[in-house]
Amino acid sequence: MNDKYITVTQLTRYIKYKIDNDIHLNEVFLKGEISNFKAHSRGHYYFTLKDEGSRINAIMFSSNTKKIKFLPQDGMKVLVTGKISVFEANGAYQIYVNDMLEDGVGNLYIAYEQLKKKLESEGLFDQSKKKKIKKIPSKIGVITAPTGAAIKDIISTIKRRWPLTEIYLFPALVQGENAKEDIVKQLERADSFGLDTLIVGRGGGSIEDLWAFNEEIVARAIYSCSTPVISAVGHEIDFTISDFVADLRAPTPTGAAEMAVPELKDVINYLKNIDIRLYQTIKNQIKRNKTKLENFQNRNIFKNPATIYQTKEMIFDGLFERLKYSLTNLTHIKEKELLRLKNSYALQKPYQILDKKSTKYLQLISKLEPLSPLLTLKRGYTIAKVEDKVINSSKNIKKGNILEVQFHDGEIKAKVI
Repeated sequence: MNDKYITVTQLTRYIKYKIDNDIHLNEVFLKGEISNFKAHSRGHYYFTLKDEGSRINAIMFSSNTKKIKFLPQDGMKVLVTGKISVFEANGAYQIYVNDMLEDGVGNLYIAYEQLKKKLESEGLFDQSKKKKIKKIPSKIGVITAPTGAAIKDIISTIKRRWPLTEIYLFPALVQGENAKEDIVKQLERADSFGLDTLIVGRGGGSIEDLWAFNEEIVARAIYSCSTPVISAVGHEIDFTISDFVADLRAPTPTGAAEMAVPELKDVINYLKNIDIRLYQTIKNQIKRNKTKLENFQNRNIFKNPATIYQTKEMIFDGLFERLKYSLTNLTHIKEKELLRLKNSYALQKPYQILDKKSTKYLQLISKLEPLSPLLTLKRGYTIAKVEDKVINSSKNIKKGNILEVQFHDGEIKAKVI
């Protein structure tokens, strides 16, 4: 009865046989958009070819990849020629591509380039505005999926390299329709924790899987963070808008952890080198100071300190003698001056000098008296003034003026009519 049942392998081989011998599937011409592209180290290309309704896995071996003149990228629209077959290990059908031509760029790629150009023109990618990543952080935040491989790699790497760092996980959706809002929410929350560094990212995936990190609101939230941000999205070949806006871009989540903290053994070696250099510096300084001290000790001034005082004493003696001579000479001059004053005519006969001066004074007075205006007034003359100004002509008098007439014994006022 069991004879009618076949194994999964037998079924897969049968389907493979049917497909491989179908002339319509031996040479297929497909067009679609590349997604989840991977270039193997041996030169093979693995990717997904998709359109709006479906997708198919594709492989292009290195013997054929050498013929194409461009490097395929996620989002590219291409025309491929190949053979449809079944991969027995998982029973999936796929296309083995022989040739590939560019057929424009996919809509996601166009949106990516447009946003990149816009944000770059606004200065969000400016290197001069990037914040420095702290070399030895004490607190690091991580925004990623709480159950993915990325968080495990980040935690294990940080604990291995620098176990003194505290790690704060801010769980977020990293793909899907609501991922962008969730990432922004966690960015704003994490930025209030006083962290030294913030890692934002996820593991690899297709361009659709990584698209949340190409959203404008996520890019602007990263740019607005006061905490330095390391972007760690996908694999080394994956570049997102978040990578350009962040303060530092890491090729992988593990790479982000390595950039965020130092290696413990490197710090230890660095401290040892500083210790050696410090010891050598102190040793050299002591040696230089010892040489200076020996040079000072060998100076004649320290061996024969009395020479300092002997020289100063000689100088002092010279100054003392000069001062003594100057005082004697000055005293002699003043004595002569005093003697001359004592013998002067003014001190010998002062009254005769005063008599002469008085006589000369009286003579000058007698000469001035005839010129005095007071004597003129005594002889009957007067002086007329208007507002304290002397009137020397009748033409200077006007009707109504008040004349001030001065006599030798008084003054009167008269009105001109």
